[in-house]
Amino acid sequence: MSSEFNSNRYEQSMAEKQRRKPGETREKLMGAALTLVGKGRHFASLGIRELTRQAGVVPTSFYRHFRNMDDLGLQLVDELGLVLRRMMREARGHVLQADKLIEESVDIFISHARANRSFFLFMAQGLAGESRAIQDGIRSEMRFFASELANDLRRLRLVDHLSDGDLDMTCDLVVRSVAFSLTDLLGVAEDDDYQIDQIRKRTIRFLQLIFVGAAHWESGKS
Repeated sequence: MSSEFNSNRYEQSMAEKQRRKPGETREKLMGAALTLVGKGRHFASLGIRELTRQAGVVPTSFYRHFRNMDDLGLQLVDELGLVLRRMMREARGHVLQADKLIEESVDIFISHARANRSFFLFMAQGLAGESRAIQDGIRSEMRFFASELANDLRRLRLVDHLSDGDLDMTCDLVVRSVAFSLTDLLGVAEDDDYQIDQIRKRTIRFLQLIFVGAAHWESGKS
């Protein structure tokens, strides 16, 4: 009877393993980290046992997917990069008029930040966190974002008078301003539509001032 019971348990275990999707445990661990961040925990303070308990997996399984918490954080940065790229693609598809570029882009940014709040909380934490590797990873994504923005502005022929260096600096300032607005956005309740709209209007104003300045900037003059 015992032998038959063990055989049945083995068959059930094998069937369960076959049903699991590749990378399921990895996704659970990454999702658990974001869940904890979304609940107010700082990523830098998370421990492996706490993380695996949240994910519902054994602690030893962590090391089959990540070397350490920094490694998990860097893979979250990669996922964050995918979110930012989706955001850029959506902005390109919606911006049909140059004069609507700022407003529509800010609306898309806020929409994505609200839909992916835990990811953006992780980004805000990572920029000011203790891990140099995660900081560098997020800053690299921000530089890519600024570079893509510069390419879009060249394509729309909105800043032809700017040198490449001044255009890059303008786009870097835009990204930094948006990142600053992100901290404001994450500091209000998710359902506080009034405050979110105030942040939206202020962010649009920030960017309008940047582009007004860029429009009157003469490259080559100090």
